[in-house]
Amino acid sequence: MIRRKKKTDPFIQFLQQRPKVSIKDREVAVDYLVSFVRLIRPRTRKPEEAVQNIGRVLHFLSEQPIVVTELRTAILAQLINSNLLPMLTESGVTVSRGVGRELHARLKHKLLPPVQDPNDFLYLLDRIFYRRQDYLWVEEIGHARWVQFFEALGLSVKGREPIITRQALAALQILSAGVAQLGWENDIVKNAPFKTGQQDNPFAVQQYLVYELKELLDKQADPDPATHADLLQRIYSEMQQAQHIVQYIRDQTAERGASLSQTYILFQIEQKLERMLLVLDIVDADHHMDTNRLATLFIKVIRYENRKNSIFEFLSQTTGYLAYQIAEHKTKKGTKYITSSPLEYFQMIFTAMGGGLIVCFVAIAKILLGKIHMAPFWHGFTYSINYSVGFVAIEETKTTLATKQPAFTASAVASSLDTRKADDTPNLYNLAVTVSKVSRSQIASFIGNLIIVWPVTFGLAWLYDICFGHPLVSGDAAMKMMDAQHPWRSLSLAYACNTGVFLFISSLIAGYVQNKMNYGRIARRITEHPVLRQAISRDRLERIAHYLDGHAGSLAGNISLGFFLGMATTAGDLFGIGFDIRHITIAAANSSIGLYGVGWNNVSYTYLTAVFVGVLGIGFLNFLVSFSLAFIVAVRSRGVKLRDYPEFLSILWKYFRSHPLDFFRPRKRLQPDAA
Repeated sequence: MIRRKKKTDPFIQFLQQRPKVSIKDREVAVDYLVSFVRLIRPRTRKPEEAVQNIGRVLHFLSEQPIVVTELRTAILAQLINSNLLPMLTESGVTVSRGVGRELHARLKHKLLPPVQDPNDFLYLLDRIFYRRQDYLWVEEIGHARWVQFFEALGLSVKGREPIITRQALAALQILSAGVAQLGWENDIVKNAPFKTGQQDNPFAVQQYLVYELKELLDKQADPDPATHADLLQRIYSEMQQAQHIVQYIRDQTAERGASLSQTYILFQIEQKLERMLLVLDIVDADHHMDTNRLATLFIKVIRYENRKNSIFEFLSQTTGYLAYQIAEHKTKKGTKYITSSPLEYFQMIFTAMGGGLIVCFVAIAKILLGKIHMAPFWHGFTYSINYSVGFVAIEETKTTLATKQPAFTASAVASSLDTRKADDTPNLYNLAVTVSKVSRSQIASFIGNLIIVWPVTFGLAWLYDICFGHPLVSGDAAMKMMDAQHPWRSLSLAYACNTGVFLFISSLIAGYVQNKMNYGRIARRITEHPVLRQAISRDRLERIAHYLDGHAGSLAGNISLGFFLGMATTAGDLFGIGFDIRHITIAAANSSIGLYGVGWNNVSYTYLTAVFVGVLGIGFLNFLVSFSLAFIVAVRSRGVKLRDYPEFLSILWKYFRSHPLDFFRPRKRLQPDAA
């Protein structure tokens, strides 16, 4: 009989095997920290296991004060005997060398990692957090628990470790110089409240004050507390003004737009200012670390060291605010697609009926264009022009196409979780109410589109038959049009997902173009163009510029969507991959045209029901894919982590159970806290 060995408690094993730590022996201290971190690191691939482990560790530390002392000694041994400058000035802070060069450096280091200096503190961190996925469980533990951990350690930096203070001061100078340099960049100066020649640029003023602080500490090991505190307060004040300017420039992007260059510079300034706050905490007079900032730095550095060569990580960070600006453009428009009252609900149905009417003529025109003999490419091109004209007409007549809503409403929903706009915790109940409004608004637009498209397209097909003496399509061609919308006789539902992707991409294009119009001052440049001013009257030129300023984004989005849908089948035929699209309103129109060509008496009601369900399924997938992609981009660009709100789904379900009809139609009487 084989006896199973009893599992040894890892905490008891740690107490038994821990080495004797000395502040002078760096290697032994590293081994001690590696063993300790092993108590927290999850043994499985589930990061949430670390949350339970950190709870046990905190309890363990409260019962073992000797371990707290040893941990503090091990950490100080690394701080005193290591080069801290790379960690304080580079780790988690993007190097100021431009987007292209940073991408090139990351790609190069991904293929062939650089050699690290053993005296570098980051080298030690890589030895302790050696697994590339360690950042996952570090982040899973959360900021609050790491604050508890560091408070339990009681770390402090006193005058007996002057080397730490000297390195922190050097790091402060490096960061300060970087902020000053970036603060004079043209993308910042031209959008900031101060002007180039003025001396009130806080980005520059803080550098002078940091140098003054260095001079003070170099001359006096223990300076006058009042003088020291006053100087620190002035530095904090200038840094706060610099942060306000960064936020001011971001706020102005709603009207002025943003460029990738400006976004990158603001991102760098913000990183450096945040790091300066932590470093100032080391060189101030109280000798105590702000555990909130320390925990933030710790989490960021571990993530950066694990992901420092990740190209996706870099692009995600630096383009986040540019994506945010694009999402904001969609948010403003998205609010008009969300109905709150019965009046708005029926107005949505009415405007959707107008959009459906335009689609009827677009569908008829496409069939007629298909009858013209031309090369496949030109068929796709003419289809694209036809769709583009129809979508632009819908935009210009202020009518509604149901599938254009999701990309805009997703951004509006995500904005309610935006931590950049409010410091308070988002009201998840109100978010559930917003979701119900989006649901019924989407249903209203579907209803408005479909109640017009089916009968009117059928009527137009009938008029064509009367006028020309033969159906628009008939026989096998008509049956093929109906089969194309059938949920299991065709790949219509899969093709509907393709359309959802195209709807999402076209909305991004619309936001990007509108952002470029704002940032590039295109309208003003048109009115001041020397050649155009000679060729066109001033009033007409201003009208053109004003129109483009307000409509360039929507024009680009509608035209791009028209070409995506029009060229899809042609692209599939050219490459032989069976690629196609299905759009709910166009699918409804095609099924109606096909039904007229086949005849009511030649199809069963079961078949018609299946086609009807197929069209609804196409619409649902158009919405689901487009909304999901837009929502993911919107929440990511706002820095929102959905896992921080796990309770939302239960709140949404409870709201649906108590008010199910709110997801389909508005209440007759609105309550203050409800929809």
